[in-house]
Amino acid sequence: MNKRIALLSAVALSAGLIAATPPTNKPAKAKAPKPTTAKGPFIDRQNMDLAVKPGDDFYRYANGEWLKKNTIPASKTRWGSFDELREKSLQAMKTLLDDATKSTNRGRLYQMVGDFYSSGMDSVSIDKKGFDPIKPDLARIEQVKNKADVLNEMAYQRTQGNGMLHGFFVAQDRKNVSKYLPQLSQGGTTLPDRDYYLKNDPRSQKIREAYRDHLTKMFGLIGEEPSRASQNADLVMRLETALARAQMSRVEMRDPYKTYNKLTVTDLTKQTPGMPWASLMEKMGVRNQDTVLVQNPSFLRSADSLLTATPVEDIKTYMRWNLLKSSAPYLSEPFVKQNFAFSRVLTGQKEQTPRWQRMSSLIDGTLGDLLGQLYVQQYFKPEAKQRMLVLVDNLEASYKEHINGLEWMSADTKKRALNKLTSFKRKIGYPDKWKNYDGVTVRRDDFYGNVKSASKWSYNYMINRLGKPIDKTEWGMTPPTVNAYYNPVNNEIAFPAAILQFPFFDFEADDAINYGGIGAVIGHEMTHGFDDSGRQYDADGMLRDWWTKEDAANFKQRADQVKEQFFGFKVLDSLKVNGQLTLGENLADLGGLAIAYDAFKKTKQGKSKALIDGFTPDQRFFLSWAQIWRANVLPETQAQLILTDPHSPGQYRCNGPVANIDAWYKAFNVQPGDKMFKPADQRIKVW
Repeated sequence: MNKRIALLSAVALSAGLIAATPPTNKPAKAKAPKPTTAKGPFIDRQNMDLAVKPGDDFYRYANGEWLKKNTIPASKTRWGSFDELREKSLQAMKTLLDDATKSTNRGRLYQMVGDFYSSGMDSVSIDKKGFDPIKPDLARIEQVKNKADVLNEMAYQRTQGNGMLHGFFVAQDRKNVSKYLPQLSQGGTTLPDRDYYLKNDPRSQKIREAYRDHLTKMFGLIGEEPSRASQNADLVMRLETALARAQMSRVEMRDPYKTYNKLTVTDLTKQTPGMPWASLMEKMGVRNQDTVLVQNPSFLRSADSLLTATPVEDIKTYMRWNLLKSSAPYLSEPFVKQNFAFSRVLTGQKEQTPRWQRMSSLIDGTLGDLLGQLYVQQYFKPEAKQRMLVLVDNLEASYKEHINGLEWMSADTKKRALNKLTSFKRKIGYPDKWKNYDGVTVRRDDFYGNVKSASKWSYNYMINRLGKPIDKTEWGMTPPTVNAYYNPVNNEIAFPAAILQFPFFDFEADDAINYGGIGAVIGHEMTHGFDDSGRQYDADGMLRDWWTKEDAANFKQRADQVKEQFFGFKVLDSLKVNGQLTLGENLADLGGLAIAYDAFKKTKQGKSKALIDGFTPDQRFFLSWAQIWRANVLPETQAQLILTDPHSPGQYRCNGPVANIDAWYKAFNVQPGDKMFKPADQRIKVW
């Protein structure tokens, strides 16, 4: 079953600071930490490496001792501020789920989440079933006789949550956001990125060898003889490599115009004659639709040619693999263990994630609005929402000032930018209305059946959007998610309940902490509306050019400077940050921090010189920013993220932006000769 996972990033100019004791290039010796609340200090010197000059490596200065003391747990691939909160969120969900399993008579909500969790935790029953749950689907695939049967079976499997060959979804038309359209995307591969199939460096070769071994063992688990399983592994590798060659790179995929190709169903079928789209979409539940959006037409043409040239028996093997890989996490222990064995090669993770965490995450991903209701009732304070709305107001006011003060932007474009800014829709904490999951059947003794029922419901929910008004109340994340996002087609910013905790936000914290944390997160999401991709959408969410040519060129000049700055950051051996892939997030970090800083300077603390725990208000602001990015990451995971993640590593998300902000230099007395020092005329200012 395909499980929808949203991953959008969370998370700015300068003013002088006069401190009672001006900071020196070399920090003074640490004094015993002075608690600011019962929780202890919000900036804890014991987490800092005061032997490091802030101007040499601000990230290490702010977090060095924390990084030394907080090793990565064996069941994790990384450990940092986000991960601590995610662990806390998982513990909270476990408490709710444990209670629900004992309270299934309290109503449908408790019955569904309680019985789903119980079924997933009953490993004894799951193990007894082996791969029996997928035998009916394997039998269906075995009955396929010709290419027409292939296409029909693929369409059927997609309605069950098992997508094959390409991606398919229903979403808003980027050039007519009042309408949902069926959309087709590239896909069909298993490894995290096309480069794993195409590059010949030692790391990629090792992963391909491990993947082939994984394929062989997985086919063996469903009873295939070793020689046959090995042949099947080679076949899947060949087909997926061919599909990878046809895919666009992740950098290309960031271009909203390049991936916008509106075609009639008739025209698409002419380009891919082996795929009769009208009848296929009917079988996929899509009716009365004569137009589709295609992300990469060239990919579909290649996939069509591949289907035509590949024998039916070989395609059936590919289909069996797709069914197997999507179902394996929900089958018996041998399947789960083999999945994890391959995951170890990709990520370096030492131990399997505890079962209760996997089940909590699964229910959050499948019945998130049910579990989310329980989470909000128990853990979210209504006053946090009100405080966030005030912070958003303050960040918006700061952003207005920045836009009005831009020397490189014309008055006409400024007017449109301000209109877009003030049109941002705000979502804080949780949805105004909850999904009810009518039609999902949950039984305490049928884990795989529960997953399949939820997957089918999710697919039908998506399909049933067609022909209906846009639901702008819907969220892309659940309340227990430690994250935030900007959605360009709705021009909205969203902050789930779980991120509104320390180190991002705390009611007892001073403004420097909250503005350097959640304030910068708010500014980050706002800036996504004006990054290299988001800026191409107008205030109504339409993909439309609202810039003058000169203003667009001025923006690109500054964005290119950010791109080149991050291309210069080294991560592992020969791996460097991809400044183009990460450009949108880096622009959002820089803009968010600059906007948040100026908003902070309007607060009472921001205007003061008062020290707290020996730090000035400005120092606390930047230290708060630094500590939200602290994280240790396994090398294997970091290597994968460099290829696949549009976010830069935490060290550079911390250091990259501050090196461009004048106030940071003043706060920590950063001078020429310090490793991070940039002359004032070389500091990048975009928004």
